[in-house]
Amino acid sequence: MIKYLEKNNFAEEIKKGNILVDFYADWCGPCKMLGEVLETIDEVDILKVNVDEYPDIAREYKVMSIPTLIYMENGEEKTKNIGFITKEDILNMLK
Repeated sequence: MIKYLEKNNFAEEIKKGNILVDFYADWCGPCKMLGEVLETIDEVDILKVNVDEYPDIAREYKVMSIPTLIYMENGEEKTKNIGFITKEDILNMLK
């Protein structure tokens, strides 16, 4: 399931379970391409965070380039990937 962060409750959203966080911006071409790939992922919940709306969260997780994917388990960062990647690569991140 893909969910968009709509208020500054990021810590609440990521604290339980496995979440793939997608840091993106509406104007970013590679982010749009990655978004299409993420729509095909059913193995994990996805939280999309717009870096223009939530720059403090991006800064906290040291997101310097977008798209950036961070796989989190119970609020703890497990893996991070910067730039566009394939579905296969995303599924490998989740292992």
